[in-house]
Amino acid sequence: MKKYLALLAFLFGIQLSSDAQNKSLKQFNFMLGTWEMKTANGKLSETWISKKDSLLGKSYKHNLKGDSTLMENVVIKKIGGNFYYCVTGAQEDKTKTVKFKLISFEERLFIFENKAHDFPQRIVYENKGKDKLFAWIWGTMSGKKSKMEYSYQKRK
Repeated sequence: MKKYLALLAFLFGIQLSSDAQNKSLKQFNFMLGTWEMKTANGKLSETWISKKDSLLGKSYKHNLKGDSTLMENVVIKKIGGNFYYCVTGAQEDKTKTVKFKLISFEERLFIFENKAHDFPQRIVYENKGKDKLFAWIWGTMSGKKSKMEYSYQKRK
């Protein structure tokens, strides 16, 4: 019975991944625009625009004076039939790109994963309506599970 349940869970996981890849780039349109989150030191922001075959994102850190620093560039695009969240600039080597494959989506929740990456191994975006976007990164860092959450409001 346990083998049967494990097989069903495995096949269900493959189906979710397959369904996620069969959708179009438009499934990510809820991310378009500029999103901001206030912090004790200023704010974080993400700006997303649509291109013909991809979504382009930029992430910034803003200090209390309003000065901003580009943290990373992101591209969501299809590579070899699969959607990927490709991040450049987040590593020590600011030119390296790390790819996270879309492994699942459930209506308003999109999960990208790269098990081989040091941290994070998962990047998740949740559509919380037209003015709210919730994201988190998750994984193991130095042997401990860690999760960082980002609750964004759409800039008007």
